[in-house]
Amino acid sequence: MDHNNIGATFKARFLTGLFITFPLALTFVMVEWLFGLLDKPLGHVISKLLGRDVPGLGLVLSILIVFGVGVLATTVFGRRFLDWTERVIMSLPVFKGFYSTFKQLGDAFSPENKAAFKKFVLVDYPRKDVHSFGFLTKECTIKTAGGQEECYYTVYIPTNHLYLGDIALFRKDEVIVTELTIEEGIRIILSAGIAAPNVINRSGAQGIPVSGETGRAA
Repeated sequence: MDHNNIGATFKARFLTGLFITFPLALTFVMVEWLFGLLDKPLGHVISKLLGRDVPGLGLVLSILIVFGVGVLATTVFGRRFLDWTERVIMSLPVFKGFYSTFKQLGDAFSPENKAAFKKFVLVDYPRKDVHSFGFLTKECTIKTAGGQEECYYTVYIPTNHLYLGDIALFRKDEVIVTELTIEEGIRIILSAGIAAPNVINRSGAQGIPVSGETGRAA
């Protein structure tokens, strides 16, 4: 029996198994970490009230609280109460900085907010002929010294996962608007490009609607 063939076969099978079990193991680790992260805050309170630990009860209660806040936000009284709470938080020096930053991040991905990403685009960045994925955030006009106006698009270009990136201005003809939705774009960024389709279609729309709609171009 050829020992070299046995070694090569073992190595090939081991690497195959490694690449299969590695993402599975990471998935279970992340799920366990997330479960503990969400269950721990209220889990301690519940364990003190009941006198014993009930795994998962804190997570269930957290989900119910988040759902309750969502329901509360749809009522007039609830909206006023949440607005008052936000004003109180924004009046606190330390909390103001954290809250405003996290709120802006949340608003960026909210389809109901006008500050949300509008389109998933391609731009030449950081240099010509190097295409980078980005999110169109708004349209602005720049006036030249001679009084002429030129339309530019503001594009957010993620450089580290999704929440860190650069903001750049591009002329309209420098931005390639794709037919990919914002959700599809987020998956592409988070997967390091693995989720990108083999063919990316350019949007057939003549202009870029910036009213907050994030669907495919008609």
